[in-house]
Parts: sequence; structure tokens; C-alpha cells
Amino acid sequence: MNRYPLWKYIIIVIALLFGVLYTVPNFFGESPAVQISSAKATVKVDNSTMSQVDSILSKAGIKPENVYYEASGTQGSVRARFTSTDEQFKAKALLEKELNPDPADPTYTVAFNLVPNTPQWLQSLHAFPMYLGLDLRGGVHFLMQVDTKAVANKRMQGLQASVRSQLREENVRHAGISRNGDAIEIRFRDAATRDAARKVLGSQMGELLLQDAAEGADLKLVATFNPEALKRTTEEAVQQNISTLSKRVNELGVAEPIIQRQGADRIVVQLPGVQDVSRAKDIIGRTATLEVRMVDESVARGTEETAAVPFGSELFKVGKGAPVVLYKDPIITGDYISSASASFDQNQQPSVSIDLNGDGGRRMREATRSKIGKLMAIVLFEKNKGEVLTVATIRDELGSRFQITGMGSSEAANDLALLLRAGSLAAPMEIIEERTIGPQLGADNIQKGFNSTLYGFAAIAIFMIIYYHLFGFFSVFALAVNLMLLIAVLSTLQATLTLPGMAAIAFTLGMAIDANVLINERIREELRAGNTPQAAIASGFDRAWATILDSNVTTMIAGLALLIFGSGAIRGFAVVHCLGILTSIFSAVFVSRGIANLWYGRKKKLATISIGQIWKPGQT
Repeated sequence: MNRYPLWKYIIIVIALLFGVLYTVPNFFGESPAVQISSAKATVKVDNSTMSQVDSILSKAGIKPENVYYEASGTQGSVRARFTSTDEQFKAKALLEKELNPDPADPTYTVAFNLVPNTPQWLQSLHAFPMYLGLDLRGGVHFLMQVDTKAVANKRMQGLQASVRSQLREENVRHAGISRNGDAIEIRFRDAATRDAARKVLGSQMGELLLQDAAEGADLKLVATFNPEALKRTTEEAVQQNISTLSKRVNELGVAEPIIQRQGADRIVVQLPGVQDVSRAKDIIGRTATLEVRMVDESVARGTEETAAVPFGSELFKVGKGAPVVLYKDPIITGDYISSASASFDQNQQPSVSIDLNGDGGRRMREATRSKIGKLMAIVLFEKNKGEVLTVATIRDELGSRFQITGMGSSEAANDLALLLRAGSLAAPMEIIEERTIGPQLGADNIQKGFNSTLYGFAAIAIFMIIYYHLFGFFSVFALAVNLMLLIAVLSTLQATLTLPGMAAIAFTLGMAIDANVLINERIREELRAGNTPQAAIASGFDRAWATILDSNVTTMIAGLALLIFGSGAIRGFAVVHCLGILTSIFSAVFVSRGIANLWYGRKKKLATISIGQIWKPGQT
């Protein structure tokens, strides 16, 4: 009656092994380290960088515990672990000096970091400690302001080019197009031509408001942004900035960054675990913009650095194909690129296939139609410095889909494709608020949260064992399994634990023990009714199940509501709470009954069970 089949005990053992393996990494702590990552999108950190770092440290007599390469996004990073913070500081200063000969234009970023002490064999099983949120680990918080004026300015520049191309396509002649503040002024010789232009632009560019004006003998058509279109453009720019920041920060290996919108034109960036503000600012500053420009071939190739740069062009000295003189006016920017992937051309050589959105395809066709055989360059701008990614020859009129050939290697093609996919910032941003939470405050929060959970568990354990005797011990064991499984699941998911999450763990203890109380009281009722101990155990677990399921389902509904409609700390609480409900059902019913069956199931003539005082009607 009260015997589990072997497969159920195997499931319990597997669950216990899973819980132990994936909970243990959270108790190994962390060691001081330095992290070396690329400061330029075109410079890769790989195993050769690791060897270089190891050599620099060895020559200076600094002995790290280990130096290893960690692949993260496109760039990866090298980390060196040390036994003390003194060695950490010395290593950082030395590596910054040796790896960056020009401090004004650093090639690598060397930053303080903390790395887990989890043994390698556990890491090979993907057993890692939980990520800790800003309030537990410490880190930096930024509030960034998006420059909406720059958004409007950039959009107006694009519209000016679009107006010119639309009128040219429809063969509508004008006397000049100029920019005047937030308006585009188009001059005409006669009213009929102006009317024709208004008809063309009104049908093709609905985001413009068109008004007639005059200046002397010239007639003008003044085009301004529709307020709704301007608002929509600003919102799209903020969302694109958030997306681009997320991709860039994630590729640098920052654990669980938080990047979200606040208000109409502000973005919140939180980087847990980053110990210094300068490092955090460097991460935020590593956003980039991409531009496709034509090469100014009036300057002969090979004479760029000695020849005079024509007005409207500029010289680029860094990158593949540099030095090269390019026109300042870009054909397209990164926000016109919808996708980019590494591929092979007709000669089976590595290339990059690029897909543009509709507007980008039109602009590319117009720009390249008469430029076959000319040179075109892709430029990456980081920190206001341009670096040429590639200079390619236009073989045919380009449209919404084209290839960049001559990449040299598949690795170079993959790198360029990823940079193109990452897109560009739609608008510049500035930091208007920064806040640093020190690791000491986070450690204090962790200690308080750990103590609250420990003391809560101890209090529950004492009460259950005193009140329910041996079955109380079964319940405490199941509660410990529940807590262990919850931490293991959070660690496996690499969820970010915050202070509200720790509160949810403590709260889950009280919720989880409720199921065991229901089971124990149901067994008491069966014994009180005169059933045999074996029958009471079986009926107690079976009949309590429906009540346990109902109570947990209603609580799960409340948790899901918090998860769906909440934000920030509330969502963190809800995630831990919902996972805790699932693990508590498994441990309270499945594990608890398995222990009871293992202890009492083999006793055929069971007279009594240790479940505390059983009061019967009429008993004094």
C-alpha cells in the first residue's frame, strides 16, 4: 500500500543530485580578477591575446591563479584571476600600460572584475552561481537622455535628400532646395511647377506638412514635419537605441544588464557587478554608428595623406583600405539595414549579403545607378572616430539586396555581418544621472537576506519537529529539498537574484510548509477516525492532494499576474515565487511521501506512527 516503485525513488535521487550540483556553486564565492576586452569593434580578443596577457604578467613577476579566454558575443574577453586585490590593482595598471601604447586611443579595455571560484568540473556541467542584481552585487546605474533634437535633425537631412530624389524621378524642376531650421524650402520659377511638386510630395511623403511661401520673384514650398510623424520618429529612435545598447552591452559579457525605457526620451542602464564607474561609462560609450559612403576619386589612390582634401569630403586613416578620402554625405546609415549575413559569392569566396529596408533600397539604387566601377566604403564610427571596415568596388546597380565581396576570410565576413546587424544609434545620448552601489552594501543585503531565510527555516523546523515528531522531520527534509531545488533551478536558468527575490525565497518557505501541514493533519484525521496507520498514511497523502493543488493554483495565478503586469523588482519577486510554488508541490507531496514510504512502508504490522498527539472525540 505504502511502497513506491523503484522508478519513483530514482526520480527523487536524480532530483537530489541535480539540486546539490547546481546549488553548490553559489557557496564558493568569488575572486578578484581583471577582464581584458576589445575597445574597438574591429579588434578581436582571442587565445593569442590570452598568451600576450600571460607573458606580460610573467615578465613583471605577477603570478595570477589562472588566465583564461572566455567567448562572449563577437569579441570575447580574457580574464586573469588573483588571490588578492593588491595583485589585481597592480595587474590592471600594468596591462593598461603594455596593451595600449597610445592611451588617447586604447585598443583594449582593462577592467576590474569578480569571477566565481566554482571548480572547473562543475563549470563543465554548466553549474554556475546565480547572477546577483544591483542591490546584492553592487554595480552602476545610469539614466541617459536621448537627444531628440538630433533625431529630428537627422530625419530632416534624410527628408531633404528624399525630396530631391522624388522631384527628380517625377521630372519636376525646382530652383534649389535648402534647409532653414526645422523646415525644407524648395524654390520654383512658376506656380504650376510648385503645384506639381506639392502633388508629388503630398502623395509620396505623408509625414510632411506643405505650405506655400514667396521670396521676391521666387515661389517657395515650405515642408515641415507632421507633429505626429515627429513624435513617432522620436519613439522609434529611443527603441532603436535601446536595442543597439542591449546588443553592444551583451556582446561585452556583462551579466544580466538591465536596459529599459523611462519616460518619453530617457533610458535606464544598470550593469550589476561592474566595480568602477569609468568601466561602466566605457561600456556605454561603445555604441557605434555605421555609414555607407562613396569614395572621392578626385583624390588619386595612394596620395590621400599628401593631397588636399576637397570641400565636402574627409580623410580616414584607420581601417581596411585606409587611408581613403570619402564624401561626408552618406548613402545610407546602419538604421536602413534590415539584415546582414556571411555568405559566398559566385566564385565561392567569403562575402557579406546585406538586405535593406524599402527606403534604404531606393536610396542605394539612386546612388549606385551611375557609379558602376566606382569605390564605396563602409565606415564604423565609435567615440566620434571613424574606422573603415571595407572599401569595395560597385560591380552593378545595387538595390535592396547586394553583396560585399573581397572579405578575405569567412571569419572577417562573419565579423562584418554581425557589426552590420547590430545597427547604429538613431540618436546621440548623454548621461544625466549616475549612481554606484558599492559591493559592501550588496554584501550586507546578502547577509541579511541569508539570515532571514536561515532563521525562518530554523523556526519552522523546530515547530514542525516538536508538533509532528517524525512526520515533522519528514516535512523539514522536504522543505530543505524544496529550498535546494529552487536555488538550483534559479542557478540553472541563470536568473538574476535581487533583494525582492530573496524575500520571495523566505516567503516560499512559509507557503511550502503549508502543504505538509495539510498532509499531516489529514493523516491525523484518518487515525482519529480509526483507520490503521498504513491506511491513514495512504489516505492522508491522497486526500490532501486536491486541497494542496487548489491552494497552489490560486497562488500561482496571483504570481503570474504580478509577473505579467508588474515591472522591475515586482517581476523579480514573482519569478522566484512562481518557481517556488512548482518546487514546493514536488517536494511536499512526492518527496515527503517517498520518505514516509521508505520509513514505514516495509512494516506490515504497523501499530503506531510518530505524528504527534492525536486528539479523539471525548478524550480529555
